[in-house]
Amino acid sequence: MEGNHVSWLYPADANATQGRWRLNTLGHRHDNVHAGIERRLGDNHATYSSQETIVKTSVVVLVLTLTAVAAGVSGQQPGFKRTVLQQVDLSVPGREAVTAVAELQPGAAAGRHTHPGEEIGYVIEGTLLVEIDGKPPMTLTGGKAFLIPAGAIHNATNKGSGAARVLATYVIEKGKPVATPVATK
Repeated sequence: MEGNHVSWLYPADANATQGRWRLNTLGHRHDNVHAGIERRLGDNHATYSSQETIVKTSVVVLVLTLTAVAAGVSGQQPGFKRTVLQQVDLSVPGREAVTAVAELQPGAAAGRHTHPGEEIGYVIEGTLLVEIDGKPPMTLTGGKAFLIPAGAIHNATNKGSGAARVLATYVIEKGKPVATPVATK
């Protein structure tokens, strides 16, 4: 072949909704190249079904979506679990309360995160190290209450030998996630 050739796909027939596409080239010997490709590849290889492409794309999107949902649902560090007990609207417009139990296995951490509102917590059992950026760390044991200000980056780590459990109420902006992970320092 002489000169530069550019290839592209074009609809194989006038009805593009049939989803059949053919390889074409732009160049001096256009008709011979096109005919040669069809002869060598055969009609089955030179055409692509848009339905096949849609199905393959849909499967990829579905797998990625399920992966993202699984990450979002768990979205939690290993050994840490937050179970929502209730989620209710408040009398303050645009705010809701979410009550949850957080469980941390020995040595597990929640991971650095923020909340779009205040976290009001009560340690049911265990020993937690609560670290809020810009404040001294607090060691909390069963029976102790705490408050995490809105938007404060913080983490909780179970420093005890048994599971730690916290009852927490989040007074947050309606429709926002309860927690948003933050990169480690």
